[in-house]
Amino acid sequence: MAISKSVNNKHHHYYISVPSEIITSLQTLADTPKKTAAVSKINTLSKLKMFKNPRVWFLLVFICAFFFMLKVCKFDPFSAYPCGSIAKKDEGLTSLTSVVKIDEKSDFWEQPDGIGYRPCLDFSDEYRKLSGEILKDRTKYLVVVVSGGMNQQRNQIVDAVVIARILGATLVVPILQVNVIWGDESEFSDIFDVEHFKRILADDVRVVSSLPSNHLMSRPVEEKHTPLHVSPQWIRSRYLRRMRREGVLLLRGLDSRLSKDLPSDLQKLRCKVAFHALRFAPPIFELGNKLTERMRSKGPYLALHLRMEKDVWVRTGCLPGLSSKYDQIIYNERKLRPELLTSRSNMTYHDRKLVGLCPLNALEVTRLLKALGAPKTARIFWAGGDPLGGKEVLLPLMKEYPNFYNKEDLALPEELEPFAKKASIMAALDYIVSENSDVFMPSHGGNMGHAIQGHRAYAGHKKTITPNKRQMLSYFLNSTLPEAEFNKIIFDLHRDSMGQPVIRTNKSGRDVTKYPIPECMRNDSLVQRFL
Repeated sequence: MAISKSVNNKHHHYYISVPSEIITSLQTLADTPKKTAAVSKINTLSKLKMFKNPRVWFLLVFICAFFFMLKVCKFDPFSAYPCGSIAKKDEGLTSLTSVVKIDEKSDFWEQPDGIGYRPCLDFSDEYRKLSGEILKDRTKYLVVVVSGGMNQQRNQIVDAVVIARILGATLVVPILQVNVIWGDESEFSDIFDVEHFKRILADDVRVVSSLPSNHLMSRPVEEKHTPLHVSPQWIRSRYLRRMRREGVLLLRGLDSRLSKDLPSDLQKLRCKVAFHALRFAPPIFELGNKLTERMRSKGPYLALHLRMEKDVWVRTGCLPGLSSKYDQIIYNERKLRPELLTSRSNMTYHDRKLVGLCPLNALEVTRLLKALGAPKTARIFWAGGDPLGGKEVLLPLMKEYPNFYNKEDLALPEELEPFAKKASIMAALDYIVSENSDVFMPSHGGNMGHAIQGHRAYAGHKKTITPNKRQMLSYFLNSTLPEAEFNKIIFDLHRDSMGQPVIRTNKSGRDVTKYPIPECMRNDSLVQRFL
């Protein structure tokens, strides 16, 4: 039995395709054996006989159930993005159904209760109506240059799409600035699937690979110093008139320039870009999934994003605590380049540590995992760059959890060889394996940790541990605390930090791609409760 829809002008007609056997039985029931005029009047007895046929009852039950579903569940099977069905594998979104059945006895692998939240990008009628006008426009073009590491670039690309929508402009595929730290010259098409990007956004923003020939020689309006957290109104008042006059607007340095608090439709567009449009290029996507399969071949696994690289210690104003030699290296680097320090330069290292501004080191990560019940047999994938001090600094973790791997351990040399010296692609592989994990935990905040947290929430609230550093570190420093008591305290501190649904609008300034509720996810059972 199938459902189809036909559209004729503005009138919509819905049809239910019924098996021919049922049609035949209905026709048989409608016929009478006598061909006289008297029999043309159907009597009560013949009606009763018709309803005794089980096929008729089956048809009636189906019709009633179908309309009940449409009314109560508010389900529109013909919508371009029906709530709950947008998360398709061909759009690169992982769902909990991809996680293997967990047979291990440890409670560590139990997933949080998502309380029924599911993806729902139900754009308003006004947004859809405006889309037609925007997509027809051929007079305004937005060119953006994004900088930083892969995850920082990813955030800027999301904002670039939203800004193009605000201005009603065509977006030229973003240009990735050469990363001076890692020397990575990757282009957009090296990291992301360009055609997929265009196709998913086809109803929202027109995306082209390059400027049309009549604009190639024109001098674009360039803006280098957009303030932080600007509103859609600011963007229109600042750029729209100049863009109409010159035809092309060039923006650089979009990191955190667009406000996190936007109208609902633009928040949904953010989610659509981050969770659906920005799929990694096929070679990266395929290798990332291979590494995932190798990690999961013997059961569930935990992904750790370890932030222990030299530049992380310099930027955070923290010390690795390895030895006086390494502490002096970080101190000297920070003194030479004070601009690298991200914030709160007046705070001492000890003060930063106590308020949770420093990354966890390997020993602290090990103690935290033990307190949270991670079994010694747990398979762990660790993502991130080479830690300051080499892999020796990871010995506390490796000793407690011997099944400890990174992408170099899982991949064959010839598989990684094409991506040599491509830091952005290596980061993309880390992203895929981490996002697909059964449990994910970062040792420190950052663009990758935030992006994966939001992606996992959108995919069904997969378990994501957020270390409560501000409250737990005082217990880490208390050497007199018995281990059993320490473990209980740490576990209790993290009961509500396991990836449970969090409402973004409870606090302004939160990024919807990290907290997709309520704009991008919906719980129908909660909606029905208040109707």
